[in-house]
Amino acid sequence: MTSPGSGDLAPPSTKPARPTAVGALHDKVVFGRRVRTLARHLTSLLPAGIRVLDVGCGDGLIDALVERGSPGTVIEGIDVLVRPDAKIPVRHFDGLHLPHPDKSFEVVMFVDVLHHTDDPLPLLKEGLRVGKSIVIKDHYRDGLLAGPTLRFMDWVGNAHHGVALPYNYLTKAEWATAFKAAGLKPVELRESLGLYPAPASWIFERGLHFLGRFEAVQG
Repeated sequence: MTSPGSGDLAPPSTKPARPTAVGALHDKVVFGRRVRTLARHLTSLLPAGIRVLDVGCGDGLIDALVERGSPGTVIEGIDVLVRPDAKIPVRHFDGLHLPHPDKSFEVVMFVDVLHHTDDPLPLLKEGLRVGKSIVIKDHYRDGLLAGPTLRFMDWVGNAHHGVALPYNYLTKAEWATAFKAAGLKPVELRESLGLYPAPASWIFERGLHFLGRFEAVQG
């Protein structure tokens, strides 16, 4: 489920906080495993010793774990909601324009962030402007009850942090169209991430997630 450490790109929400019991169960069973698993995947996708920008970094916990596992890698964050307890340096930005020069980072990351936008294309183009490659973790809205399942996951992980939830999930075909429009091609794509323990994985995994590294289409 989307949770602290990612997905804080949208402005604050006025939606009610999640129930305490649901939140406690999420934090105990899901949150720690998700953070550790994503950090391992990201570390394996990123070359060591590079400069990375994490867009919508949240509390930066995933980034801190990636830095720990990737010697010499330095990750900076930007977010529309800068948390005082962030584990990495974080700058505020307007949610649309990345405040950095062209090609100033080896990698720009969007970890469970783009579905918090009304349209991911402008940020994809900005990420490609600022970075030499892009890493994306997000969702596929494909399969039985995919939309309601993703909405529930997003609400449990983010509502209590005041994050706006536009629930803008794309199908695999819609992502392919967005990547083509942004001039991106996948270099490596993972669709089985192992984020949740059974039996939660039977409901919340099932092809709803992807993680990939993308580069500019040449020519």
